Amino acid sequence: VPVWMIIPAMACGNTFILKPSELDPSASIRLMELLSDAGLPAGVVNCIQGDKSTVEHLLYHPDIVAFTAVASTPVAETIFTTATAQGKRAHTFGGAKNHGVVMPDADMDQAASAIVGAAYGSAGERCMALSVVVTVGHQTAEKLL
Repeated sequence: VPVWMIIPAMACGNTFILKPSELDPSASIRLMELLSDAGLPAGVVNCIQGDKSTVEHLLYHPDIVAFTAVASTPVAETIFTTATAQGKRAHTFGGAKNHGVVMPDADMDQAASAIVGAAYGSAGERCMALSVVVTVGHQTAEKLL
């Protein structure tokens, strides 16, 4: 998820600060190592650890002009409201629900396998997990089950 935000930020000439969830920081630390190993200059992408107070510090810091977040809906709303009240650009994703669509002509064994992988294969990143499956057509759900 952070890479989706880091690449456009860098392409537009910005630096980037990543503040991962304090509950699962290790993937972000590894991402920073990989970026460094790839030759990205120090300071272009930064990672800081912390909790709510760290986010609040970033929200009120005068040198930070834009904010993006993936969080629960209440946290995303708070971040958006606070950032925009400070005159910052903000873009937040709250309470993501990812949908899978199964068409009537799908290979049902392959679809079932893909659904299970998408629902349970996003270790630690529940916002990326497939949480809703929609079947199209009267018999598709029965075939899939």
